[in-house]
Amino acid sequence: MYTAINGIFDNGQIIFEETPPTSKKMKVIVTFLEEVETTLPDRQPGSLLRLGVLQGKNYAIPDDFNEPLDDLKEYME
Repeated sequence: MYTAINGIFDNGQIIFEETPPTSKKMKVIVTFLEEVETTLPDRQPGSLLRLGVLQGKNYAIPDDFNEPLDDLKEYME
């Protein structure tokens, strides 16, 4: 059985963030996950889709939009 718990490796020691599920001697596997800081690009004014932008563009939802797809017919039975 595999159980994953979070921890932090600091100065040669692993500090668990939660209690391990057992107190008896067991084999363990340690995986090091490198934290990569992601930064969001600066927001450009007017770059987001605005409500009403499609108004008057002759966009319409088909009448059969909510009907089951023929490709999934065997799963719907």
